[in-house]
Amino acid sequence: MPRWLDLAAGQSDRLSLSGMSSQGALLLAGGGHSHALLLKRWAMHPRTRPKRALILVNRSSTALYSGMVPGLIAGLYRRDEVEINLRHLCDRAGAAFISADIAGIDPSRRHLLLVNRPPLAYGLLSLNVGAISRPTAPGVPIKPLEPALAFLTRQDAEQGSPFRVIGAGPAGIEVVLALRRRWPQRPLELQTRPHQLGRDIQQAMAAAEIRLVSDEDPAKGPTLLCSGSDAPPWLSDCGLPVDDHGRVCTDACLNVVGHPEIFASGDCAVLVSDPRPASGVWAVRAAHPLARNLHAVCGDEAARPWRPQRSALQLIGDLSHNDQPRAWGRKGSWRLGSSSLLWQWKQRIDRRFMAGFQPKPSMQASMKRAAIDNDQQMVCRGCAAKLPAEPLIAALAEAGLATLGHSPADAAPIGGDPPMLQSVDGFPALVSDPWLNGRLTALHACSDLWASGARSTSAMAVITVPATDPTQQQQLLRQTLAGIHSALEQQGAALVGGHTLEARHSSPLPESLGVQVSLSVNGVAARVWSKQGMQAGDVLLLSRPLGTGVLFAAAMSGAADPRHLDAVLERMSESQHPLLDQLVELGEAVHACTDITGFGLLGHLGEMLAGSDLLLSLDATAIPAYDGVLELFARGFSSTLAPANRQALSMLDKTVSLAGQSSHGLRELLVDPQTCGPLLVSCSQAAATTLMTRGSWTPIGSAATAHG
Repeated sequence: MPRWLDLAAGQSDRLSLSGMSSQGALLLAGGGHSHALLLKRWAMHPRTRPKRALILVNRSSTALYSGMVPGLIAGLYRRDEVEINLRHLCDRAGAAFISADIAGIDPSRRHLLLVNRPPLAYGLLSLNVGAISRPTAPGVPIKPLEPALAFLTRQDAEQGSPFRVIGAGPAGIEVVLALRRRWPQRPLELQTRPHQLGRDIQQAMAAAEIRLVSDEDPAKGPTLLCSGSDAPPWLSDCGLPVDDHGRVCTDACLNVVGHPEIFASGDCAVLVSDPRPASGVWAVRAAHPLARNLHAVCGDEAARPWRPQRSALQLIGDLSHNDQPRAWGRKGSWRLGSSSLLWQWKQRIDRRFMAGFQPKPSMQASMKRAAIDNDQQMVCRGCAAKLPAEPLIAALAEAGLATLGHSPADAAPIGGDPPMLQSVDGFPALVSDPWLNGRLTALHACSDLWASGARSTSAMAVITVPATDPTQQQQLLRQTLAGIHSALEQQGAALVGGHTLEARHSSPLPESLGVQVSLSVNGVAARVWSKQGMQAGDVLLLSRPLGTGVLFAAAMSGAADPRHLDAVLERMSESQHPLLDQLVELGEAVHACTDITGFGLLGHLGEMLAGSDLLLSLDATAIPAYDGVLELFARGFSSTLAPANRQALSMLDKTVSLAGQSSHGLRELLVDPQTCGPLLVSCSQAAATTLMTRGSWTPIGSAATAHG
């Protein structure tokens, strides 16, 4: 039976807790405007932050500001100008960020249900999950926005067929006029109801050569649905009270009716006493009363009712004019005609809203000083937290273990037939999502076995959790264990036991960054590969790109593109164990293998070359890097382990040469520490040709003897 031994620490000798409430986490479901403003408030005013563990769950690490989406469609804005970086916003607010799809709620157990993930327990839950377009006709819905924007990008190459927007409310009007600017020559149609549009809007459509049609005129090309919205269907499926459009019913305090532990705001919710239409305006207005009431409830105080104003000003953009965009103004029955001044006013409002999510220069300077004062926040995490090579080798020698330092191996044979191997690895939490961090740590540890030719069979874990509320410790441990299990299970391996500890240092914010995982992993190999079997004439191949070290270093200051970070985390969380089958099939043609981790590509190549007379030639243009990595090097970013790793650059023009044009960014890439990095294999030319047909391998160089 698996056995877990906990640190014996009674209540009398426990460290003082970090001030977190014992009533469970405050879980923010969805990264809508209300929650983004909530996080911004906590980042700018930390004293208003509830004394609970804070967690935001959203599908991606960015949220689009809907007010600027028509301008994005028209080409007036770049994507990054209309995106809120939720991951970095959470970092600033001391909240954990979890990228996951929400499947539902179990109110009786206080669980948020996630797709392909264990549920998250909550003490308080706030819903701000937006809405989806109502399927009134065949077509692509405008909401969710991200798939709709991808659809429009694909349509850029299809200029011949007419394109129809269904729905002539403010959203449909803005979108179809923005499309005219995007596609000056393409036939465009707007499907309306009789007498829906005023004369001024009709004139604008005529001037933009947009044909007005009814539902009796069938579409002859692709369509985009802008015809109203409903809340996500899982909200009504979980038993919460909803209206006819699936929007959760709340009281004036933004509490879900009958569920005082659940709040809701934005397009997914409706105030029973003062219903308002689904609109980004009301989501923004709800942020302040939501923050006030969450803070009150977390402090055992009474929530205060909110009565929104009867109507709000709407500025509807007309972006069809190539010279100067215009806008209409609406508030209740009041109307103001198309004007370039109104557009300029709208643009200032929108840009000011987005600028509020960026730290001011003075705040950035204080954040940098705080990082210098707090080593936990300053230094890089993941495998970049490992000890540099020089003090490691010196310490091994001083301890009488010099052979370990001079004969590096990814995993150690421990006998048996077939051979059994063992390795150990671990690091401080790389991300604030404990499930993902557990999975990444397990995959990183198993990579040592794969690099030695072994399939993972079992593992034991040592998990250190922060000194905090026991309810939060249980959640962190449960999520971490589930993440480890997910990585092992797909390999046919098992977590057979381990040990738990409670940290004896202050906890960071979010507390999930205080989790540390170490794993001892075991495996069985038909044939064990060495790091040092490289032969003259071999081809060197990498199984995935490089650059995780600098990406996460830049992410700490919000400088990494969040979409690049999402893509890298997705790649890192993919197990590389299927590649082992490809290598095993090649038999004796695989001469050496390792995995690229903390010492970087060049440092691990140095281990492979140790004791040989081989010379390596690397193709500078072939070494793969993740998107955005070289640009970050050019801007001066690097991992905190990179300075120590740069000692390996002395190998260049000695045992390692670079063919092709080199650059500062490439040299930095060679020493960038990797977490869940690639496998590096040295094999015959024929074997390399076979591997390259499999699609996962990139040739980066070759080996030759010093005498040619």
